Amino acid sequence: MPNMKFFVHAFRPRRPDFESTQESGMEWLAAAHSVAESTARAAQRTEGEPQNSLAPSAASELFEVDSFHAQMKKFLHRFGCSPDKIGKRGHMLEDFTHLEWSRMRIFNVSKTAAGADVGTRNAFFQEAALRVFDDLYESTPRHDAPADLIHVSCTGYVSPSAAQQLVVRMGWQEQTHVTHAYHMGCYAAVPALRMATGFLAAGASLGRGRSQSKGFAPRVDVVHTEMCTLHMNPLKHSPEQLVVQSLFADGFIRYGVGTEPPREPGGFEILSLREEMIPHSREAMTWDISPVGFAMTLSRDVPTLIASTLPGFLDRLFLQAPEGSSFDSDGKSKAVFAVHPGGPRIIEKVAELLGLEPWQTRFSTRVLLEQGNMSSATLPHIWHAIGNDADVASGTHVVSLAFGPGLTICGALLRKCG
Repeated sequence: MPNMKFFVHAFRPRRPDFESTQESGMEWLAAAHSVAESTARAAQRTEGEPQNSLAPSAASELFEVDSFHAQMKKFLHRFGCSPDKIGKRGHMLEDFTHLEWSRMRIFNVSKTAAGADVGTRNAFFQEAALRVFDDLYESTPRHDAPADLIHVSCTGYVSPSAAQQLVVRMGWQEQTHVTHAYHMGCYAAVPALRMATGFLAAGASLGRGRSQSKGFAPRVDVVHTEMCTLHMNPLKHSPEQLVVQSLFADGFIRYGVGTEPPREPGGFEILSLREEMIPHSREAMTWDISPVGFAMTLSRDVPTLIASTLPGFLDRLFLQAPEGSSFDSDGKSKAVFAVHPGGPRIIEKVAELLGLEPWQTRFSTRVLLEQGNMSSATLPHIWHAIGNDADVASGTHVVSLAFGPGLTICGALLRKCG
């Protein structure tokens, strides 16, 4: 349907159950790492020494937990994300609010050094995701069923999913299709928009008005449930892992994609969507399932790799739009940029490369400061902040960029509605 227009609107974030300042979070990480290391070394002594042996061994050398704790604090403040870049982070686990290891649900590192196994973490994810879906749809009338519901996550997978269970509880099983957009990482909001627009276009071409009551236009709902903090491994002490563990947070948001301009303020018209992978970057960022959770690797070369491809990518993103102009000639200086904050350096590198002013990336900086990196839920939170800001005029272009394993660059060119 070449003449169809698509809009994204009705953003509804849901804050995690708990929140910690970055300073307290760094203290917690230092303590968790030191206790986990002590537990692991004690296990090595038990496994490595013969019974009744009085001879000392390398495994039984005295471990100075206080010294290790001080070292971890030093490393976290050197390599981790500082409190002036991330002020606080949300999380669904109560574990991060105290240091009583024996009553922790996932991170009882005084008993199991790496924390609970992936199955236990996944079970917690499902339990929390069910609550999140219930909260996000609490005020939705049962007759207002979306045509499709896309569940986006890279931090937990259970079937039937929380999205499927919501559809049944709402009585939408004959009207709403559920699609799972899983394991893409931080850039997944853009593929979710592409899926949503594709579903709407396909429904229109087939003459399918299958899910809407009178007075409601066809709509695709997208829900992100990201619980990144669930997958921290306190036995991973490398600088790379300290960056990851001090950067990511939990985040949840719901929004709609439709073919009619939004009735409420804060929405956007979707002008262009694009996705590309950077050659020779496969090892720069990975996201794999391990026995104790999902494990990320993150190279310090990521900002440089992104910078090498970004200018050409943006030209191609703008050429896809109905206006079909180039990036530089289409008012770059007036656009707002929604840059996924893979870390403070990502925002800074993009701004430096493109010659942006601080006000153009201020929403990315603010969301990172106030909520941390929430993986795929971050970009929609930035859109929500831009849409709610009266200083961003109707008609303003919003250049959205997100990055993830591949390395993959995703872009969305949006225009703010009145």
